[in-house]
Amino acid sequence: MGMLNLPGFLSCGKKKDFSLTNEKDAQSSSSDENSERGNWSNKADYLLSMVGYAVGLGNVWRFPYLTYQNGGGAFLIPYTLMLALAGLPLFFMECSLGQFASLGPVSIWRVLPLFQGVGITMVIISTFVTIYYNVIIAYALYYLFASFQKVLPWSDCFSWADEFCSKTRLVNDCNATLHGEIIHANYTFITNNNLTCINGTINYKPVQFPSEQYWNKVALQRSSGLDETGRIVWYLALCLLLSWIIVGAALFKGIKSSGKVVYFTALFPYVILLILLVRGATLEGALDGIEYYIGRQSNITKLMEAEVWKDAATQIFYSLSVAWGGLVALSSYNKFHNNCYSDAIIVCVTNCVTSIFAGFAIFSILGHMAFLSERPVSEVVDSGFELAFVAYPEALSKLPVSPLWSFLFFFMLLLLGLDSQFATIETLTTTIQDVSPRVMRKLRIPVTLGLCILLFFLGLICVTQAGIYWVNLIDHFCAGWGILIAAVLEIIGIVYIYGGNRFIEDIEMMIGKKSRLFWLWWRMCWFFITPVLLMAILVWSLITFSSPTYGSVLYPAWGTAVGWCMIIFCVIWIPIVAIVKIVKAEGNLVQRIVSCCRPAANWGPYLECHRGERYSHIVDPKKIKEHEIPTVSAFVY
Repeated sequence: MGMLNLPGFLSCGKKKDFSLTNEKDAQSSSSDENSERGNWSNKADYLLSMVGYAVGLGNVWRFPYLTYQNGGGAFLIPYTLMLALAGLPLFFMECSLGQFASLGPVSIWRVLPLFQGVGITMVIISTFVTIYYNVIIAYALYYLFASFQKVLPWSDCFSWADEFCSKTRLVNDCNATLHGEIIHANYTFITNNNLTCINGTINYKPVQFPSEQYWNKVALQRSSGLDETGRIVWYLALCLLLSWIIVGAALFKGIKSSGKVVYFTALFPYVILLILLVRGATLEGALDGIEYYIGRQSNITKLMEAEVWKDAATQIFYSLSVAWGGLVALSSYNKFHNNCYSDAIIVCVTNCVTSIFAGFAIFSILGHMAFLSERPVSEVVDSGFELAFVAYPEALSKLPVSPLWSFLFFFMLLLLGLDSQFATIETLTTTIQDVSPRVMRKLRIPVTLGLCILLFFLGLICVTQAGIYWVNLIDHFCAGWGILIAAVLEIIGIVYIYGGNRFIEDIEMMIGKKSRLFWLWWRMCWFFITPVLLMAILVWSLITFSSPTYGSVLYPAWGTAVGWCMIIFCVIWIPIVAIVKIVKAEGNLVQRIVSCCRPAANWGPYLECHRGERYSHIVDPKKIKEHEIPTVSAFVY
């Protein structure tokens, strides 16, 4: 069998080589099956890139908090179900699409030209997100450098602190028993008279821990709100520049260089998580933290609350990075007969196991912090920025050799952020490559570096004194239900318009014929369960939508308006491109819509040797007239 397949494989690769000019893309090599676009050097490069893309900061600072908040270990039940019903079906679909046609998230919509605006929406949202995501990496870099000190600068109330800063909670007043009567008095009176506060009656002074004041006053130099932009925080700007230099250096040869970098950036965080877990498990109070995480007795009754299921579905959806365009882009560099089914299973399971594993590492040390500060674990648990840059650093500062543990933690955050960022930038460069392949073959390095420089300057607003408000604003709008809209349209378009059974036949061209029983689960999910779940999450998100806030700081009306403008700019391409397609089509209105709902003439496997009888009619992209190639403004194939 191997000897029979070998000649076909070789002719497949060589045929493309003979048709090309001598202009070689930096990310293609002579051993690639697709010598025009390039392929991953090996499967490990691809899998680690996918794991790095899916496993990000949210696995460390969001999932553990959601588990604690939604019934402990009981939360794993809806989480696992949502993985099987919503996350994995979409993940498998996007990986299959990209691999089948070897195209990025915009060009892939040759499959359904009417919906090509969905691909543009994905790319634009990814662009917005990559701007602020690198700012978070810059925060991690700043704290990483700040850890190179004998005494961590947030371990105590130093010169930058105000009168509200305190390492411990200060009692303000309480109830006590005096001469047989219960009195209410300030703590000074209580201590002067050797009295004891009655449990449950203690009121504490409003204080802020050193790590919280350091985050706001030193690291961010945070202003009072979005209205007060202030100046650029120069050291954050330098950290942002450094993070973009790292991204540009890792991607200067596309997947050929980034595929090697992820061996370190995707794997080493697991080493650090293991070290933090082992260290945390040996600390006093660690068991209390673990019990708050998974619960000594998980609260099964929480499963009766709709909010818990919504949180599980949302976390799965965002942690797997579906509907961002990155999965399609990374999979487009696979060889045609790669087993994308097993890849999807491996990456999804790895992502979820990482989230659970990270929870143990995080909560063991938070439990120790609660033990030292004599507070319940619930009072030291935060989500998002507060966990990563306030609560956890505070806990680490109380450990022996605290600079070492702080360095390891922020180095882990840096790596988790970087490999997700690599994939997002690769999504953008893949889109450019599909639109203008000749430019990318000649100028891949200048285009990649130019893109990084542009995004760096766009991100400078996020390192001003009001920068954290901009980061939160973009995250609130662009990384929210805009992605849900794209996902709903994606699965409806592929399954109900292009045809779910037709799509399954496309997959079987890559991974081989499968039984009806094999496809039964996927058909159930793609045709009914997943679209219904996504629609439910979308409707729920719209109903429960609230104006953005950062802590107790409210956003001005114009700030909320800017947020709406950003998300409108992202999704408006869906109707615009659809209208352009219909206008350019021929016939009456119904005929035009029908023709736009059919695959383009050049839809199918990228290489001729993979097309078989089903796609023998395909029009070679290289033979399409110049005026039919899309411009950046229209993206019309």
